[in-house]
Amino acid sequence: MVFEFMTSPRIVYGVGALAQVGGIAAAMCKSGKVLVVTGSDPARAEALNAHLRAAGLTPVVFATEGEPKVETAERGVNMARSEGCDLVIGFGGGSPIDAGKAISALATNPGEPLDYMEVIGKAQPLEQPPLPYIAVPTTAGTGSEVTRNAVLASTEKKVKVSVRSPLMIPRVALIDPELAQSLPPSVTASAGMDALTQVIEPFVSSKATPMTDGLAREGIMRGARSLRRAYEHPDDLDARSDMAITALLSGMSLANAGLGAVHGFAGPLGGMYPIAHGVICARLLPIVMETNLKALREREPEHPALGRYREIGRILTGKDSATADDGVAWTYDLRDALAIPALGTFGLGAQAFSEILPKARSASSMKGNPLALTDDELLGILEQAV
Repeated sequence: MVFEFMTSPRIVYGVGALAQVGGIAAAMCKSGKVLVVTGSDPARAEALNAHLRAAGLTPVVFATEGEPKVETAERGVNMARSEGCDLVIGFGGGSPIDAGKAISALATNPGEPLDYMEVIGKAQPLEQPPLPYIAVPTTAGTGSEVTRNAVLASTEKKVKVSVRSPLMIPRVALIDPELAQSLPPSVTASAGMDALTQVIEPFVSSKATPMTDGLAREGIMRGARSLRRAYEHPDDLDARSDMAITALLSGMSLANAGLGAVHGFAGPLGGMYPIAHGVICARLLPIVMETNLKALREREPEHPALGRYREIGRILTGKDSATADDGVAWTYDLRDALAIPALGTFGLGAQAFSEILPKARSASSMKGNPLALTDDELLGILEQAV
């Protein structure tokens, strides 16, 4: 076996860790001006900004609206350059963190975002290192704080794809579980299901390695025992801590072992409909697990992923006697308990399936699925998700 493993060179984790951001940023910022990329409510980053000011730095706030688009990254690049910022901090969920990664990379490289985007662009390598970047997640979901890509939506192409480079791995990932305590239950649910998906898919991925296996197992265990608890009891700091670690491990796992059909669908669906990424993953996860199991049993009954799914069943249920099917049933039950809406409520219908399928097939995440699914199987997944 030949593999490599990459992650952020520095990970700072702990309750109250946000207090360290000023000193960390000051050591990385020469100009004294920091571009702080936030979600739609920049007031949530005021504690972060206060720490930066106390360290003698000037935060320049750039608020994103929803999941980042190509245009979002372009506006952020213009602000970073015009304000003379030489450090970028992404604060929030996967959207502002991905936007911040894209901004830090594109601010130092010539051309336009499409020059560096996969699938719909030229996928050129970055010529220059990005601006130094610190990721501060607040939602315990995407794991983007330790990955090498930033997902951007193209309004024109109606798809979400990545700008990707090892140079884009954040210099520092700062993870404070307290930051998630104020999340609405619906965000806790969708973000947490995204994290759970991102430890399950790498565990059965065709590109799994011994290192990612250990990370994924730990993430599945923590997510299984704490996601529902965090949803029902938002102030439970132990549950929040488990979910923060699950998200961190999910980012490390997916960045090095890839994903699968859930995320293969997530790119085109997120680009075509106003559906949060975590909601798509949450709705699709049990359906894809069930579909993969059926396909493996019919076409590749000796495939090692079948044993992996049995192990997932045991971890999710906490029962040594559990089967792979028990794991699927547990995931359906959790999805329903978290009140994840059907994708049809966002406008997805059969009329769009023929457009979605080729986009999903060409998605980089689909390559990690344990086996290639047929068009009929992929259609069946969409039909159940609606």
